[in-house]
Amino acid sequence: MGNSLKVVVSVTNDLYTDQRVHKVCMFLKNQGYDVTLVGRLRKNSQPLDRPYATHRMRLLFDKGPLFYAAFSIRLFLFLLFRKSDVLVSNDLDTLLPNYLIHRLRRKRLVYDTHEYFTEVPELVNRPSVQAVWEKIEGWIFPTLQEIYTVNQSIALKYESKYGKKLAVVRNISPRWEATQLKSKTELGIPTDKFVLIFQGAGINIDRGAEEAVLAMQFLENTVLFFVGDGDVIPVLKQMVEQYNVAEKVYFVGKKPYLEMMNYTFHADLGLTLDKDTNLNYRFSLPNKVFDYMHTQTPILASDLIEVKKIVLGYSIGAVITSHQPSDLANDIRKIQENPAQLEQWKRNCERASVQASWEGETQILAQFYPRIV
Repeated sequence: MGNSLKVVVSVTNDLYTDQRVHKVCMFLKNQGYDVTLVGRLRKNSQPLDRPYATHRMRLLFDKGPLFYAAFSIRLFLFLLFRKSDVLVSNDLDTLLPNYLIHRLRRKRLVYDTHEYFTEVPELVNRPSVQAVWEKIEGWIFPTLQEIYTVNQSIALKYESKYGKKLAVVRNISPRWEATQLKSKTELGIPTDKFVLIFQGAGINIDRGAEEAVLAMQFLENTVLFFVGDGDVIPVLKQMVEQYNVAEKVYFVGKKPYLEMMNYTFHADLGLTLDKDTNLNYRFSLPNKVFDYMHTQTPILASDLIEVKKIVLGYSIGAVITSHQPSDLANDIRKIQENPAQLEQWKRNCERASVQASWEGETQILAQFYPRIV
């Protein structure tokens, strides 16, 4: 690897559950690049075992302006003294230090924007903070030459805003095969219930998790599994107790990807319920949509542009009528009462997973990172 081009990939999270970044790093490694992935180390961070180098930074602050300031300074210093040929910045919160090193050291910079960052829920109600990120983006984005994002809606929004053409590399799962599967009993999944799953590394506000819990009041012989973590998990646990649905709702927590997919495989219906409360969610296409598809788990989704395009386009599920818990429960009940439709969606998932896979998306990545071995 001594003569390989050195790529430093940076992201603000703790690396453990970010499957998109891992997939890109694996692609880079297979293309012959010497890869280092940089993120942060948190108190509850799990150990990493990756076939490429990783570097996790321990910071005094965990969130807020002080976290971003500390992270940016630490990342800038790391990049300044690290040998590199290519810098890959993931999202706006890593872009400033990468851009400064790009200018100072004349390093190639590639920007992978996973979302429409300035319209995330954490910013839309904080206009002064949002304005800071808008200024950073407005200063740097027009100068970038190599940019890709996760779907066409976000690409078109950036094109209209900055007049820049973006490539699209969708956050699709790799082809998944049911190997080394644990049974429902081994995973603690009831064998006599209809199983709903709500998975993800960002189970946060406005993602429909609260409504999913409340809907369980109206459903019988049904259980809901949350596999992942996020800001609203403590709130959800309180709601479960308050509304007496503890016997129906399970919190599994963070799991390695392959273990998480065991739960997904055994589910009868996958939920993706992001609300149209901000542009970022409106244009979102969560990777769990493809995880559900690849495990032949039909999907119940919110009425968002990119998600609906996949769910209805491939005929692998349904779109909810509203986020009202009673309406959500009715939508789930209708699916439960139509097993023939459910089986057809499962077969369609299997066909769709052949057409929509990470292996296809890497053809676009190869235009940015050609093979060097």
